[in-house]
Amino acid sequence: MEAIRNYLETMFLNLPNTPEVYKAKNELWQMMEDKYTELKNEGKSENEAVGTVIAEFGNLDELAEDLGIKQFVHQPRQEQTPNAVSLSMEDVRQFLREHSRHSYFVALSIFLFILSACCPIFFGAAADTSLRSSDVLDASGVILMFVFIAIGVGMLVYSNVCMGHWKHLEEGNFVTDFATTDYIHHEMEHYKSTHALLLTIGIMLCILSVVPPILLDAASSFAADTLEDCSAGFVLIFVAIGVFLLVISSMRMGGYRTLLHLNNQNTIGGNYVPEQQDRQQYHNSTLAAIMSVYWPTITCLYLIWSFLSFDWWITWIVWPIAAIVESLIKNISKN
Repeated sequence: MEAIRNYLETMFLNLPNTPEVYKAKNELWQMMEDKYTELKNEGKSENEAVGTVIAEFGNLDELAEDLGIKQFVHQPRQEQTPNAVSLSMEDVRQFLREHSRHSYFVALSIFLFILSACCPIFFGAAADTSLRSSDVLDASGVILMFVFIAIGVGMLVYSNVCMGHWKHLEEGNFVTDFATTDYIHHEMEHYKSTHALLLTIGIMLCILSVVPPILLDAASSFAADTLEDCSAGFVLIFVAIGVFLLVISSMRMGGYRTLLHLNNQNTIGGNYVPEQQDRQQYHNSTLAAIMSVYWPTITCLYLIWSFLSFDWWITWIVWPIAAIVESLIKNISKN
């Protein structure tokens, strides 16, 4: 029965999600189910029953008039998805593997960018207490900072080049059938607990990053004074780890949503699972790309502003302003 269900969903994949089409799909499913049960009761094997049902009910062009959807069967194929390419299960698995690796590289690059600022801080603090030339230590800190940045940039370039062959998903016309969509949805549901855990730990680390300066500031010994000079570095370490977890978690979840949003929302295939429904669709590809990283960017800006100024009583204003801007963009894009 699962094979028949998948075949039925594929038949209606690109038809508009109207009440008439849904009614016709349910009627055809009932006919298929009844025929399958009849054949099984006659002693037919699974393969024979499935093959007979598909052969008898598998041509939607012949059944369209009887089902009352003749006007939908031909026009939508010309107007909505004339050259739609169906992604196979193997394509989807490969995309998820490579996107997961891409997420790791991007998150690690950002981690190195933030961590690079710690090098001058720690080497500068060491120079204040070292008997050696402070110029050597200061120079070493700056050099190591640029090494971290260079490694981060290299990882970003390498990862983006490797993911380049998936750009066609954003530019082309692709769909996923019922079985593939169900697989993507199942994988995303399985990842949600990990996603929530990583987000929670990442946010907690960003908040707890203020603890090291407070503790070091409370100390009064010479050693503590030296460590106090490094307090900003400890803040950055906490933030770097927290942002790493936030980025890798959000990007991996974004990979699942990218695949689930391939199907046109106005078609049956665009409403297979709840995650495909009631989503904002941007007709401008540039705007869609910008909005895909809108909230992660806002989060990074908020954290940078907050940790540089420590004006937490002011920086919260970022969130309501960002929400208003997003609402305005959505409303304008609908027109």
